[in-house]
Amino acid sequence: MTSHSDQLLARMMALHPKIIDLTLDRMWRILYALGDPQTRIPPVIHVAGTNGKGSTQAMIRAGLEGAGLTTHAYTSPHLARFHERIRLAGELIDEDHLSRILDTCLAANGPDPITYFEITTAAALHAFAQMPADYTLLEVGLGGRLDATNVIDAPALSVITPIDLDHQQFLGDTLEAIAGEKAGIIKRGIPVVVGPQQDEALEVIEARAARLGAPVIAHGQHWHVTTERERLIFQDETGLLDLPLPSLAGPHQIQNAGTALAALRTLGVGDADAAMTDTIWPARMQKLRHGPLTEVAPSVELWLDGGHNPHAARAIAATLETLPKRPTYLICGMLNTKDVTGYMAPLVPWVESLTAVSIPGQTATLSAEETAEAARSVGLTTRIAPGVDAALTEIAVDDPRARVLICGSLYLAGEILKTNG
Repeated sequence: MTSHSDQLLARMMALHPKIIDLTLDRMWRILYALGDPQTRIPPVIHVAGTNGKGSTQAMIRAGLEGAGLTTHAYTSPHLARFHERIRLAGELIDEDHLSRILDTCLAANGPDPITYFEITTAAALHAFAQMPADYTLLEVGLGGRLDATNVIDAPALSVITPIDLDHQQFLGDTLEAIAGEKAGIIKRGIPVVVGPQQDEALEVIEARAARLGAPVIAHGQHWHVTTERERLIFQDETGLLDLPLPSLAGPHQIQNAGTALAALRTLGVGDADAAMTDTIWPARMQKLRHGPLTEVAPSVELWLDGGHNPHAARAIAATLETLPKRPTYLICGMLNTKDVTGYMAPLVPWVESLTAVSIPGQTATLSAEETAEAARSVGLTTRIAPGVDAALTEIAVDDPRARVLICGSLYLAGEILKTNG
């Protein structure tokens, strides 16, 4: 049954004919109509980057909440339900509250063009302004400089996670250009915590920070993170932390954990242990242990990941390398806007085959045939299946003890989480 908020969100989707049109003009207009809620929300931690934004933000939130602080949080996209995007004082927004907020934003906007992301971001800021909390965590949607979240004059902290090539059609086709867009969240005099970066990206970030007098707290210079004897070791200019490994799987989460810890240390608040052990972030190398899908092939070890660009694939490959040896198979669906072969190439050494599926309900999905063709072009053995259930069944018949990773898109991951309960 379609909820009232779903109906309102569908109306919002129709307000603007273009999928993405980067400008802040429409955002400033609706915020003014709403009474400028962005000026009345709790202190903001603004997170940009190509990869690791969500995981890093989730760890920062766990660290703050572990210290007894309350947080609002805004993330995108959602996996199963839109409500996942907005947390109010630690809790997901409920249906009645979301519907009221969306109604208010639709009325404030009127018939004027606005993108779906802009009006829903305005809705989140409006909700945040109405409820007390200690901090607000804002995750950038696309880029940074012209992103709808970049309307905070003086955040408490800016955070930039690793930058890589992605969304080149909107952000530029070089690392420097993309870094320039991400660095657009840096504000005058406000500290910026910088995760691991390639040299070209770091130079752009440091140059903008220098122009704005924003202190830089950069990986490799001001803080370091590593592992030792199954522990995470973080060191900065104030000392050393010896912590449990992050609850999120994969070597790349060590770097995200370091970024989160550097953010908490810069703010001077938070529980570092909780940031490591209490973080939950679905579809990031998530092991599926329960639900209808696991019952399709009970002997199979089933994993889910929503990463969709080459950097994410390299992180998946590094994670697979650390897992106990087991024949690994991919079930993959991707959008036609992504670097498909760039995503698949790092995975080739670690997998037996790839079964291609299309993503249900997504007009931009690659067909299973197109995905399989791309996989073959990088040297993968391929199959085609009408859906994930069928793909999983076929793999399990051939290899009952297989490890299976469902991957390639957050939208596919969202479908899995929705149907698997």
